[in-house]
Amino acid sequence: MSIEEYKLEEYTTLTMRQYSKEKESLQVELLKLQEWVIKEKKRVAIVVEGRDAAGKGSTIKRFVEKLIERKSSDDPTYRIVSLGIPSPEESKNWFERYEKHLPSDSEIVFFDRSWYNRAIVEPAMGYCSEEQYREFMENVNMWEEKITKDGIILIKFYLDIDKNNQLERITKRQESPLKYWKFSMNDLAALGKWEAFTKYQTQMFEKTSTLTNPWVVINSNNKLIARLTAIRYVLEEIDYTNKSPLKEKRWSQRLTEIEIDGVMFRDLTQKQYEILEKLNKNGI
Repeated sequence: MSIEEYKLEEYTTLTMRQYSKEKESLQVELLKLQEWVIKEKKRVAIVVEGRDAAGKGSTIKRFVEKLIERKSSDDPTYRIVSLGIPSPEESKNWFERYEKHLPSDSEIVFFDRSWYNRAIVEPAMGYCSEEQYREFMENVNMWEEKITKDGIILIKFYLDIDKNNQLERITKRQESPLKYWKFSMNDLAALGKWEAFTKYQTQMFEKTSTLTNPWVVINSNNKLIARLTAIRYVLEEIDYTNKSPLKEKRWSQRLTEIEIDGVMFRDLTQKQYEILEKLNKNGI
């Protein structure tokens, strides 16, 4: 299977005002979803994978920023799991490392990178052996089938970004007085291994995207669009109580703008733009 088969793009382009309004609307629905998860004791695991600087953390942030926060350790609502370097023992028992972080009843868990580190990052960077990689690829589908049969709702996102955008974001991260702390030498090392990452990424899609647990690949060259697309997908995928239908937006078509006689017309659909452009050319 090719990566193209999994692309989901609800939006083409949008203004900041439209982004803020749509985000708020989707977050209202996310609260309904969360209340359903809590009341019905559901277990939801959302995996967010992608290359460095693809926007994984910022996408998860927009999912959770309006959710109900836990009042105590005994009152689960949602968690964000972002694990560091595995210990030698964890590296040997790979799935056990993540099983302890899977959602409990009434909980949504977001994985900012996940067990799929062993599918792309570790083999591309030389952090695992060929045998460890092969063992993971042979067993991950069965493991995911087991946890979903156990009641976990699993959604797997991959945020796709092109090479130029990744380089630009990593450079900005390195130079920014507010984001420099996000930068590491691994970022540069990963840039130098673009082809290796692409190779393992392709193999991951081919071997681990199943009918029951498919990969949902989102173009993340525009972070705003990627965030809304991911949230919208989750809301459409899960059948929760009091669900409101998500209306198709007029700006799901290409938006543009045009200036006529000193007046700027913004937020136009492609059709509106074409009409105004024709009138302008004809001097009307």
